Amino acid sequence: MSSSQPSQGGMSPQMIAQLKAQADTPSPLPKGPPYPPTGAGLGGRPTNSVDTPISAVFIAIFITSAVVNMTILQLNTRRQHKFVLSGLLFGFSMARITANVMRIVWANYPTDASIAIAANVLTNAGVVLLFVVNLILVQRILRAYHPTFGWKRPVSLVFRFLYSSVAAAIIMVIIAVVYSFYTLDMSARSKIRQVQLTGVVFLAVLAFLPIPIGLAAAAIPSREARDPFGQSHPQGRARSLRFKLALVLFTSTLLTLGAAFRAGTAFYQRPASNPAWFHSKACYYCFNYLIEIVCVFTYALLRFDRLFHIPNGSSAPGDYSGRIAEKAGVDEELDTERPMTAKEQQEEETEWDSRLRNELESQAV
Repeated sequence: MSSSQPSQGGMSPQMIAQLKAQADTPSPLPKGPPYPPTGAGLGGRPTNSVDTPISAVFIAIFITSAVVNMTILQLNTRRQHKFVLSGLLFGFSMARITANVMRIVWANYPTDASIAIAANVLTNAGVVLLFVVNLILVQRILRAYHPTFGWKRPVSLVFRFLYSSVAAAIIMVIIAVVYSFYTLDMSARSKIRQVQLTGVVFLAVLAFLPIPIGLAAAAIPSREARDPFGQSHPQGRARSLRFKLALVLFTSTLLTLGAAFRAGTAFYQRPASNPAWFHSKACYYCFNYLIEIVCVFTYALLRFDRLFHIPNGSSAPGDYSGRIAEKAGVDEELDTERPMTAKEQQEEETEWDSRLRNELESQAV
């Protein structure tokens, strides 16, 4: 969450008195709730001269991301290559398009508190989808390095708890944020602020978790054979678990940077008339959307739908490397997970890229 919401929950008595005075005196603004923000928030109040063109650029970029990820998902579905994470990135891109649209709307109606609430909620809710994606990917890496341990029920339950806690944390914070715009009670706002600070710190920890999990999985030796997954790249770089781990570490580091920055600003309050440097629009766009764009396009361009693909029905050690087919009495492994020759890899890669380009061109037309 950005610092704009926690600053609502921790208003000073002077800010509360100011809002109450505005509610009791004739004013073109609404006398009752929702009350407009008075504390400095990350990015500040949007303006048409600055935020509208910047948001329009980000809308175009996220539209491109949505088209690319949906195209990849559809092509994979046609060839029975199940990889739902491309759908998650599509949903994330759509959420970011909506968030930037609402920021433009807020710039045109700067005094409308209801629009401010919607814009703030949408800005901070979408990124959790990337946290979930990274947790799923690092779980696959853990199971590849340590198949027996990674597939143990307690470990699986821990990851399920993390997935559900992401949703619970963001719902908790959103409810607290919305409620903070509808009350001037000091006691209630103090409790709201505690909830919000707990939420943003917890989300920052979730963004960071794939880093220690991945490093520990690679560093701790295992007595059993690894259970590799994914399809090979013609140049061979996709075969290495280290390459996949490096990719997850890279995106997790960026997402942790953004989440930690938002959490840090939430603890530091300033009045709207005297914002700090970290409340600037540059920080808002860089630590939110720019980081997310780098992560999304890194996954799409490096073809993580191939790198992190696992056979359908994987549920036990050895399933990633294709032993499902052996258990089912099938001689050939599912979905071309068997090793291919360099010529076969090159032909498949060329055919897939050609179909992707044609699909993108047809949608552009």
